[in-house]
Amino acid sequence: MSVGITSHVLDVSSGKPAVGVRIDLFRLEGGVAEMLRTGVTNTDGRLPGPMLSGDDFTKGTYELLFHVGDYFRAKGVELPEPAFLDQVPIRFGVANKGFHYHVPLLIAPWGYNTYRGS
Repeated sequence: MSVGITSHVLDVSSGKPAVGVRIDLFRLEGGVAEMLRTGVTNTDGRLPGPMLSGDDFTKGTYELLFHVGDYFRAKGVELPEPAFLDQVPIRFGVANKGFHYHVPLLIAPWGYNTYRGS
């Protein structure tokens, strides 16, 4: 079993994987957010590999920042200015670095949902 942090994005408004969503990964420590990685979802709505794994994957608090407003604008969806959802932050804790933390995001222009996947 692989361990680390992975993600994927599904566009529930179209019923398809969300292609081209930028995702930033931060580690939070002592009130400071350190950017670790940036990735973009592929044709399957997934990142090409883990956002974090190996020795870099440690116990702590992390945040994934999904740039969903840019995704919907690129698809030609008319959004108000400012958009209701422009960036979606998901903050989560890693209590055991021996586990896999998969954080998917289901999006629409007016809402989102997430959970700990497998």
